[in-house]
Amino acid sequence: MNFSVSDWMINNIVFVDPDSSVADALKTMRRRYIHSVIVNITTTSPEYGIVTSTDISDHVIAMGQNPAKLKARDVMHSPLITINAKLPLKECAKVMKENQIHHLPVVDESGKLIGMISATDFLVAAEAMIES
Repeated sequence: MNFSVSDWMINNIVFVDPDSSVADALKTMRRRYIHSVIVNITTTSPEYGIVTSTDISDHVIAMGQNPAKLKARDVMHSPLITINAKLPLKECAKVMKENQIHHLPVVDESGKLIGMISATDFLVAAEAMIES
């Protein structure tokens, strides 16, 4: 069966302000049981960014940083790598592999953010492929 990104993406996008502390972003991620947040556009931050649990591990914990003293903009990745919702799931997996990432914001035809897909979503997709 040919699945598209839209078949497996999560429609909910959680945003944080670029000037929010990493501690606040982490708290948001923990409370919502998610592993990434999108850093919103503001007048001082003209591009979206993304903060993931891996970023917190690599740039906060491993570096001995205090998450309360860092801002989301300090650890975010920008510009975003995105994937179109209509693309095949296989293409999404290739983009993640090539870029060594586990979270991809999903966009519609006009480039508007409409969801998120993560490597964890592929576990459920793989099970569905077995059954079909």
